[in-house]
Order: sequence, then C-alpha cells, then structure tokens
Amino acid sequence: MKLKVLNSEGQETGKEVEISSAVFGVEPNDHAIYLDVKQYLANQRQGTHKSKDKGEITASTRKIKRQKGTGTARAGSVKSGVMRGGGRFHGPRPRNYGFKLNRKLKQVARRSALSYKAQDSNIIVIDNLEMDTPNTQSYLSFLQNLEAGDVRTLFVTSESDRNVYLSSRNIQNAEVLAASDVNTYQVMKAGKLILTEAAVGKLEENLSN
Repeated sequence: MKLKVLNSEGQETGKEVEISSAVFGVEPNDHAIYLDVKQYLANQRQGTHKSKDKGEITASTRKIKRQKGTGTARAGSVKSGVMRGGGRFHGPRPRNYGFKLNRKLKQVARRSALSYKAQDSNIIVIDNLEMDTPNTQSYLSFLQNLEAGDVRTLFVTSESDRNVYLSSRNIQNAEVLAASDVNTYQVMKAGKLILTEAAVGKLEENLSN
C-alpha cells in the first residue's frame, strides 16, 4: 500500500511511501488486541490499595460481654469486622496486577491495530516535524493543517523528541510517542495515526520480526 507524504503544513510533497503489508496489511486478530490492551491497562494499576484487618486495628482488647446468657451471639472484640470501626474482612491488599504475554502475541496485536488504522484510511504520513522549542500553539496549528485538530491523534516519531512531546502535553486529545514505545492500546484509542517517514521504517523494523 502506498500513502502520500505530506509536509507539516498539510501540503503534498509529491512523494509516496510504501508501507509494508506484513505490518500494516495483516488480517487483524481481535483477541490478541484484547489481551494486549488488557495487559497494558493492568500494568497502569498501582495496586497500592490497602485496608486494615482485625489484627491491625487499635482498640480495647476487653471482652465486650459475657459469653453466655445474653440471648444474643457471642462477641469477644470490638476489633471484629462486624463492629463499627472494626477491621475489614478479606479487604484489599497491595498487589501487582500485571501478567505476562508472549512477545510474538504482542507483535501480532500491534500489527493488527496498525492494520485497522490502514484499512480505515486513518494513517497520515508526514516528512518530518521539527520544533526548536516547545510551543503548544504551533503543534495545534500542525494538527489543524492535517485536518486532525478535532479528533484524538497519536503522533509517532522515529526517536524520542522532547520539544514535540512538550508541545503536545497540554492538548487533551493529542499524544506523542517514539516508534519504539508504540503500544496497541494507544494506537486503537487514536482516531488518526500520524507517522513520520522515518517512524514508518522504525515500526516495520520493530514489528516485522
């Protein structure tokens, strides 16, 4: 598949780039996408939730009432979970929600996500974007030039570009990633995928193995 290459002003440069069908033209595997997105979201969870159990409550240790003869259930501690202010039964504990996925499955998921974007004509290729200093307004103008100012965008650069990243950081629906950091979740989340020519080559290099 060939895509026209635009400049940062949204104008055609007269060049075309051939995108690999092995990366951008595969039959999408929805289950692989589901698993990769599930892992990505699980890894975002801090897992620092914690509640106190009976043994961690500070309170009197005296027996509340005599064992027998009250006509009600026996009770021995105000720390019990059935008491107001007592510990929690089976409460949350700190844990890691992450789980393992095979590298090949993750590659399949990312190729599938990119292929969906290609099928729907939601990939824009530009020659390059250079910013000497961070400038949010300039980045907004760049998106408007590409007719992508009203949709969620993911701009993929070949290498990490601090100025471009900082320029996009305050824009709610704009994300910037280096090609090596592209993940299935953010590709699927984006309405438009903007790639530099160099980033196309990097993605094909990373995902064709």
